[in-house]
Amino acid sequence: MPFTQNESKISNLNKYSIVIPAHNEEEFIKITLDSLVNQTITPYQVVIVNDNSTDNTQIIIEEYANKYEWITLFNRISKGEHQPGSKVIQAFLAGYEIIKKDYDFIVKLDADLDIPTNYFETILKHFNANPKYGMVGGFAYIEKNGDWILENLTDKDHIRGAFKAYRKETYNQIEGLRPHMGWDTVDELLCHFYNWDIKTDDSLHIKHLKPTGAVYSKSALYKQGTAYYALGYGFWITLIAATKLALRKKKLSYIRYYIQGYLQAWRKKQPKMVTAEQEKFIRNYRWSKMKQKVLK
Repeated sequence: MPFTQNESKISNLNKYSIVIPAHNEEEFIKITLDSLVNQTITPYQVVIVNDNSTDNTQIIIEEYANKYEWITLFNRISKGEHQPGSKVIQAFLAGYEIIKKDYDFIVKLDADLDIPTNYFETILKHFNANPKYGMVGGFAYIEKNGDWILENLTDKDHIRGAFKAYRKETYNQIEGLRPHMGWDTVDELLCHFYNWDIKTDDSLHIKHLKPTGAVYSKSALYKQGTAYYALGYGFWITLIAATKLALRKKKLSYIRYYIQGYLQAWRKKQPKMVTAEQEKFIRNYRWSKMKQKVLK
């Protein structure tokens, strides 16, 4: 195991709870649940939010909930269409309402993951070894031509939204997750705002069985632009971020939609996910990170 902290200095906070939003995941959810059952440290509680599934997702969850007392099924009915950001977090928040609140760490997990057996043991070791870590995570890998390769959608200091683990104090201080596209960026920015550190461990490889964004519509591209506005980026940071994301997706035409979404939100003065003080911090933080990369 690559973890090298002095074991004698590690505290013993080990109660981690997981909320899994699930919509029509019969193809993958058994793999995800088996990987949780096989963890070297068993979750304290797992709540799976069956969000309006029309396949066998509920039946599969029921089988596990009947066998393992720490797994709970919660049925929720929402609109069936896929909306990036808001729908999945609304489901997460519904599940969060019913979990026991004496956990040490809370995890938002997708239902299409194959997780290494030592994943959460290692996550807990990182949290316990450094009380400044507010969020910890590994990296997503996707299958391509028979090989599992890094899902290169984000920077290596970012934790993918598919598997977010938060210290309880951090989660409470950032006031939970926002049901808005960009939720998995604003959470990390607010971690930095409140002086928490984020730890990524590149030895932890999670297999992401369903590639991200495969079903997003043109309206989702506009929503990405509105998310940049809601994050408080301002136009120039938005333009840079939009270009970077479009290049990663190898779709330069997406830039136009991102910018149109941003301008639409700006004209309508739509609500932001952050306060004025947080917005100022976020812009300064983003500029400083960009300058660091240029100077490397």
